[in-house]
Amino acid sequence: MKSLPRLRACLLGCIALSLMAAAQASGPELTDVVTRAHTIQVQGRTLRYESEAGRVAIADVETGLAHGYMYYTAYRVPSPAKRRPLTFVWNGGPGADSSLLHFSAAGPRRVEDGRLRDNEQTWLTDTDLVFVDPIGTGFSRPARPEYADEFYSTRGDVASVTEFVRAWRLLHATQETGLYLAGESWGARRAASVAYALLQRQVRVDGIFLISGGWGLSHEYLDASLRTALPAVDMATAALHYGKGTAAAGASVEQVRREVTQWVHRTYAPALLRRDALSDDERRAIIEQLSAYIGVAPEAVDSRTLAVSPGEFRRRLLKDRGLTPYIFDLRRTAAPGQQNDAAMLDYLRHDIGYRTSLPYIGLEQLTQGFAPNGTYPTTVGERWDYATEKLSSEQIKAAMEAAQANGDGPPRLGAPLPATEEALALNPHLRVLIAAGLYDSFLPCAVGEETQRRLPASIAGSIVFRCYAGGHAMYLDAPVRKQVADDVRRMQRRRAALTSATTTLRLEVGVTRVPGWSQKR
Repeated sequence: MKSLPRLRACLLGCIALSLMAAAQASGPELTDVVTRAHTIQVQGRTLRYESEAGRVAIADVETGLAHGYMYYTAYRVPSPAKRRPLTFVWNGGPGADSSLLHFSAAGPRRVEDGRLRDNEQTWLTDTDLVFVDPIGTGFSRPARPEYADEFYSTRGDVASVTEFVRAWRLLHATQETGLYLAGESWGARRAASVAYALLQRQVRVDGIFLISGGWGLSHEYLDASLRTALPAVDMATAALHYGKGTAAAGASVEQVRREVTQWVHRTYAPALLRRDALSDDERRAIIEQLSAYIGVAPEAVDSRTLAVSPGEFRRRLLKDRGLTPYIFDLRRTAAPGQQNDAAMLDYLRHDIGYRTSLPYIGLEQLTQGFAPNGTYPTTVGERWDYATEKLSSEQIKAAMEAAQANGDGPPRLGAPLPATEEALALNPHLRVLIAAGLYDSFLPCAVGEETQRRLPASIAGSIVFRCYAGGHAMYLDAPVRKQVADDVRRMQRRRAALTSATTTLRLEVGVTRVPGWSQKR
């Protein structure tokens, strides 16, 4: 009889474990969801909306087991008269959470000087928003340690975020709404590849907004000489900011860019085409003129390539002052402070109401949470597998070293995944807005402007390139934040008008392009 309580406890424990196993096997797709009502003032008017925070299970399609839980913060404006478009938003990294775009550009509340205030330029006026933290960022986590590698790779990242968008729309019955994807930096290429992956699944995507992360094009529309030469225009622009360069005295940004662009096309790029045949005097003349325009000493120019890498330019430009321009905004010499983290965390946990003790990766350190045996995992960025195909360890090492030496972004390991061009082939009605910052050292505006001019007619009408007077996160500047928001709204409003005038949008190659989205502002 004394063993009965023990037997009962054992049975109850077994039942509990069985229920837990059944719950995991069923792959719960929405967890910890909390919703709240809010209002903000936008341009003198009251905007009423609802927030929703939770996690979506990224489940194995074969077993239904959750391999990860992806956190989101969504904002939706009740609109019985019509279905509002829906925009999924994320940052990049890889390994970056969505807080920058959330609290500095698109969300209903903007953080500044440690305080939250109503965001006059929120995109919520025209579209519902879902801010996404990929696995390993924010409150998103793999379900088990051994599942982490499924998410921490270029291929796995695109696959899991694609699944998140598909699952979220199904779980919220928004399959009929307009769909847009917005990503920054590494997240821009992710947005283009996710758009392609969704279109392959017959999910209509109406637009993508690629911020400071390139075009997602599979073809090079500039020859190697122009790709090498045109960054000089943006370097000269940065030099002007510090009063350096031969064109600096009394010149405007427009004048400097015009003069250097002309030199690039007439002299520099043609010289690079015949670089090996140049005489010593010709090589010396190119080096001296380039160094004069971009404000660095002639020895900074590589005597073999006749070019200056982004990393070398940053190291040399302000060397005489003991300073180095900030990689993400060449107008700065240090990264912005982090005094806003506490306000954003308080907002998520209290204003939004998502109560969790998990550290928010990106705003909090992992070491604030529990780690078995005191062993904390390395960061997502350090664990990332950039390869898109099988490569040797020697190939990977060489690519990593080259990217680090050049200082212009992540390594390229294998062929890029299908992205913008492939998505346009599946849906020629797709609209693409590409944003770059004039003082971003990663994506020279001069290269973007020339690429826009050289796009083939088959895709040129679908893509707009915009260069804003800012850095990598150009929207941190108040005037630019308005310009960015206006361009996003313009893209969605014109796309909505086009959709309402088109009875059926077929997702197949060869559909006649519908006019109506001008490249001019």
